[in-house]
Order: sequence, then C-alpha cells, then structure tokens
Amino acid sequence: MLVKYAAVGSGKKTHLESHLLIHTKVKPHACEVCGKAFSRRSNLTQHLRTHTNDKPYTCEICGRDFTRRYRLKSHLLVHTKEKPHTCEVCGKVFTDKSNFTRHLRTHTKDKPYTCEICGRDFTRRDRLKSHLLVHTKEKPHTCEVCGKAFSQRSNLTQHLRTHTKDKPYTCEICGRAFVEIVHLKSHLLIHRKKNQINVKSEVNHSPKEEF
Repeated sequence: MLVKYAAVGSGKKTHLESHLLIHTKVKPHACEVCGKAFSRRSNLTQHLRTHTNDKPYTCEICGRDFTRRYRLKSHLLVHTKEKPHTCEVCGKVFTDKSNFTRHLRTHTKDKPYTCEICGRDFTRRDRLKSHLLVHTKEKPHTCEVCGKAFSQRSNLTQHLRTHTKDKPYTCEICGRAFVEIVHLKSHLLIHRKKNQINVKSEVNHSPKEEF
C-alpha cells in the first residue's frame, strides 16, 4: 500500500524526501574520488573526510581530532571513565558502543562481514579488509630492519620480535618465554602430556587393597 505524507514547511519536506530515499534505495550523492554513493548528502560529506583527512571535531581535553561528532562524543567517555554499555552475558563493560557491538558477536558467533572471494566470514569490517590483502597479494607493512613485507600488521608485529628478541608470552609452569602465542600453546601441550603420564604412573603403582 502506498502511503503519502504531507509535511508542513520546506525544511520538514526536505528531511522527508531525504528519508524516503532510504526506502527506495536511491543513492543520488556519489563520491567523485572512489565512486561510493549515498542516499544523504550529509553522509557523503562525512565520507569525503576519509579522503581529505579533515577532522573538524577536536577533544578539548587531549586534543585528538575526529571526522565525526559521534566519535568525539564516544571518545569523551574515555576521559570521564564512563562505561555505559554492559554485556549481559559476561558483564564486561565498554565506553564505545561499536566495541560493545563487536564484543557481543563473540557470544553470538555472528559474522556479518563475508569475503566475496573465498566466502570466509568475519566479526569485524577491519578484519575483512585486512584479510582481502591476502587475495590481492598486497603487503603494505614493511619491516624497517630487514625489508620483509607483510599483508597484515599483526604479522609484522610478530616478525619484529625476531629482531628485538622480545618474548611477551610466558609459560606459567616453567617460565619459558615465546615470541608468538601459538608457540606457547604448542609448548603447553608438552606439560599436559607429562601430567597425563604422571597420573597414569601413579595409578599403576598405587598399592592394591587387600580384602
């Protein structure tokens, strides 16, 4: 059923017309840089700042700049120590709503961002963006020590530890330290197997009860 709306005043009519574009899927405002289109001019204006690096919203406390007003508003909670978003599953609290939303996906296993090339799903848009570099073979993260390049920043961070000898992952059982967490997890299996052997040995050598 088609519903017609009457708006009083040119301002209200303009907002209504802009809103209706959301339902019609029409996106008349296109970015001249990358071609991305938007239904509202205000969204295009915000998007253009990603190309111009214009950040008109400044935090008066620490001086950090932001492209959008809501991001500044969310950032201010860091200074006030407010954490209004609480997870009902585990009780963890967040200052930022977007971080809270991402956290909820760890419980729901919801992965709304899908790679169109291989079909792999991700909980976060930035992780999908990082994953796509695997397909394009781009390696934007370069080691300044040896020149080795990586598609993901996390891999570069791990690689840098081979130069700095930094080993942040420590075994709580024997104290041995590792560069990567995967190596620590692999190492922990050794202790687990030893523990299983000791338990079996104790069972085999326990004195039998006499009846």
